[in-house]
Order: sequence, then C-alpha cells, then structure tokens
Amino acid sequence: MNTDERIALAMAELLRKQGYAATGVNQLARAAGAPTGSLYHHFKGGKREIAAVALRQTGAAYIQLLPLVLDAHDDLASGIEALFAAAGEDMRDTGWANMCPVGTVTAETADTEPELREVAAEVMETWVDVGARYFTARGLGESDSRTVVFAVLTALEGAFLLARGLRSTEPFVATGRTIATYVVSLRDAQARARTDAGP
Repeated sequence: MNTDERIALAMAELLRKQGYAATGVNQLARAAGAPTGSLYHHFKGGKREIAAVALRQTGAAYIQLLPLVLDAHDDLASGIEALFAAAGEDMRDTGWANMCPVGTVTAETADTEPELREVAAEVMETWVDVGARYFTARGLGESDSRTVVFAVLTALEGAFLLARGLRSTEPFVATGRTIATYVVSLRDAQARARTDAGP
C-alpha cells in the first residue's frame, strides 16, 4: 500500500470513529504512519481533500458489501436479514465504533463543509444506482428496487446511530426483519400481478 492509500485509509477510519471536526492533521499523520508534510505533498487540498478521497473510496467499498452478502442467499429477504445482522455484529465487535463514515460526515458537515456534502451526495447517488440495479437483477421491479435500496440505506444509517447510542444490535435485527418482510410483500404483489395478467 502506497503512502496516499495509507493516508486515505487512516482518514476513513478516523471519520468512522470520531467524525471530521475531531480529526486533526497531526493525528491523521500518526494514524497513517506518515510525516505531516507528506499529507500535503500527496493531497494539496489538505484535510478536506483527504476526507473527500476517503469518502469516495469507502463508499465504493461499502456498496460492494451488498452482493458480497446477499449473493450467498437464494432468498433475497433472508439475505437482507443477514446483511443487517452482519452489520450489527461488526459494529458490536468494534466496540460500537464502526459507523459509516459517509453518514457520519454528512450529518456533521452538511451545512459547514459544502464540498464534503457534495462528495457524500455523489457517493449516496452511486449507492442508490448500484443498489437499485442489483435488486432489479434479483427480481424486483425497477421502481420497487429503488424504493428498497432507499429503505435499506436509510435503515442501516439509522441503525448505526441507534446501536451506537444503545450499545445494542437490536436496531439492526429489527430493521433487517422489517425490510425483509417488505421485500416479501413486494414479491407477493408481483406474483399476484403476473397471475392476474394471465398467459
């Protein structure tokens, strides 16, 4: 891993744990194992540019978790429950620190760092597009797929927040079960529509 990759990865970890404002340049340099001057050598825009790169890289990695977890399940609803359960277990196992850096930074800086809000919005739009295509490929209608991906993303971000405050995986389990039930209802509605349409 080269220096700029180490810096971006360290920034992503710090954003996940403590947010943007609390992350200082010196702390970032220590976490990356790099001299402070090298941060500005690799990222002329300093802390803000590093955060933007970290958000884009983390966002690209996070959306890959969707097929990584769900492809192992023939039943999409069961896969969604497994996805939420895995997210809850991961958060618990990291001492409730493993928040989503994109959500954390958006909540913290949307009104104070417009450039970072735009980067976060770009990441979220990609999540919605990629997620909707995935759910369509798994058999949901295009409109339903977009609705489901919004539900999944919104529920995950909310579950991260509640789980961190409550120190409990229950928000993940409950929302995973709820969205799985919703997906089953969408599939049932599609099947009824096909039956009603006839041959």
